[in-house]
Amino acid sequence: MNDGGQQARQCRSGIGTIVQRHGIAMSIALALLGVMVSTGVWSESSGAEDLSAPGTVKWHPGHYYALMNFMRTNPKIMAQVYGELKATPALRGLQVRYGWPELEPEEGRYDFTAIEQVLAELAPQKKRLVVLLELKSFTPHVLPVPSYMATAPYEGGAFPFGSYGKDVPRGHNLKLWNSGVHDRLVALIRELGKRFNGHAQFEGIGLSESAMGQPLVEVSSQEVVRFYDNLLSVQRQMRAAFPNTMTYQFVNYPRDILPSFVGQMRTIGTGLGGPDVFIDEPGLNFDHPHKPKGVYHLYAPLSGIVSLVPSVMQSNYDNTRHDGQGRVPTIPELLAFARDRLRANYIFWTRAPKHYPKVLELMNGLPAAGGPAGGLDSTCPKAYASCME
Repeated sequence: MNDGGQQARQCRSGIGTIVQRHGIAMSIALALLGVMVSTGVWSESSGAEDLSAPGTVKWHPGHYYALMNFMRTNPKIMAQVYGELKATPALRGLQVRYGWPELEPEEGRYDFTAIEQVLAELAPQKKRLVVLLELKSFTPHVLPVPSYMATAPYEGGAFPFGSYGKDVPRGHNLKLWNSGVHDRLVALIRELGKRFNGHAQFEGIGLSESAMGQPLVEVSSQEVVRFYDNLLSVQRQMRAAFPNTMTYQFVNYPRDILPSFVGQMRTIGTGLGGPDVFIDEPGLNFDHPHKPKGVYHLYAPLSGIVSLVPSVMQSNYDNTRHDGQGRVPTIPELLAFARDRLRANYIFWTRAPKHYPKVLELMNGLPAAGGPAGGLDSTCPKAYASCME
């Protein structure tokens, strides 16, 4: 499924484990996939691929532009973005953030127009879209849940959090311990899967960072446990809804649960990513013989097993540490860290206004010998039965 033709590249099968763990849900998804192919629902004219082999996943690793939120609704900026994509072969597509309220404006009524519009713009260039469902807001007045959740059954749907040591709201996160919030999020993901799993340009879908933030209203330890159990449950349902699409989870904190949490992601087949490439960040690089390691230590052992998808955010261009106590890295340094230390299959480069010209310069200077993946690891992960390029 690359620009030069379609050819499945087989890898050692991990699908048996996935099907066993997902049970009926995965079986139904794969059965539905077979019906759609055999009945001709999927065709080249509809932007879909022949993914009739169970467990075959669209796989186009490499470098992707990551849009900042304000860019998608600015036609002038988007015209420039598409022009830069066309002029830069090493950029394989876009990562775009979508909020839950936009995709489900009313309970049970879905609106995927914004996703379809981007896919339509990317298709002529054979570029691809990776979706990030933005389920955590960093603006105090913005809620990451639809307005219908402002009711007792959903406990309001979200909780405010602040910066550690401060009582001022910084944003909101999901009350994912609430079964209603969990179930409605799963319903959204299933609808997205029905619409986009078979779309040729729909490369991947994932969830925002695992860190809860510091709740401004006390959250019980039982609720914290349910939050992370339900987050893994959502990822299981995502693999079932997107059996032919790369799925991922951004992971940063809490460090104490990471060995178990990431271990279960591996079993599910969920890719490991992160919201930041902070080269010198103490918490992400943490290494002590008697304590859980920071998440950066968990990437290399998963290389070749699940997809690895770090993201270079705007602040990562400015400093090697979140607190600003590091140094200003170069773009090649960020690439080397994500490629060599984190073993990235995909890198999402934020199109930050002051920095994207240097990113484009780097992309255009990548040696042709690096192939379509731009020098990143293009190995098909063991979590997939096979990969189609």
